[in-house]
Amino acid sequence: MSGYYLIIIVSMAVSWYVSWKLKSKFEHYSKIHLRNGLSGKEVAERMLRDNGINDVQVISVPGQLTDHYNPENKTVNLSEAVYMQRNAAAAAVAAHECGHAVQHKVGYSMLQLRSKLVPIVQISSNLMQFVVIAGVMIMIATRSIENPTGNRLVLAIGVIMFAFTTLFAFITLPVEYDASNRAMKWLRDTGTVTAEEYVGVKDSLKWAARTYVVAAIGSLAQLLYFASLLMGGRRD
Repeated sequence: MSGYYLIIIVSMAVSWYVSWKLKSKFEHYSKIHLRNGLSGKEVAERMLRDNGINDVQVISVPGQLTDHYNPENKTVNLSEAVYMQRNAAAAAVAAHECGHAVQHKVGYSMLQLRSKLVPIVQISSNLMQFVVIAGVMIMIATRSIENPTGNRLVLAIGVIMFAFTTLFAFITLPVEYDASNRAMKWLRDTGTVTAEEYVGVKDSLKWAARTYVVAAIGSLAQLLYFASLLMGGRRD
């Protein structure tokens, strides 16, 4: 299992770096105050209104970087800092989450696909680690001269579950990039941010998107490793 641990360590290291970089970027661009004086809440409400969305509420939620759009109750949830602050970072996050609301309104295909996978992924993500580990142990324990590969049924189930979470991670990428593109276009075209502020918006959203890229690549690396075990690859 040393190969698996190496993948985990590398993935965690890269994820930590990207997360640290993202936080440092947001801290930096939080110091660039919007000339129009709009708060994150006001930016979100204006973008929703400009896109003809009148049934989505903008609310504040506790925590840092906890911002998200909830399609079930139609709410744009902004962390306390983003909700109240009046800077480029807050505008970027608020507009990005509204980008998801716009996707929901226009029926963006990748968002719809991701939503359909949510129930399956929720079950898979809760069980797959246990199933995969149990599958590897069963495969090793049942190896014999007559059956050199061992019983791989449980491992196969685990790999299938892992595949769904990996697919979900990759489907998330175009959803997040599209939301950011919608946010940046609206912020620029409406003059909500100045040219200087737009640079901060673009850079903030770029690093936010990279967290999803790292997660997807890390998930794929783990999936390929376990798939190699299933296909009769080496244990190390």
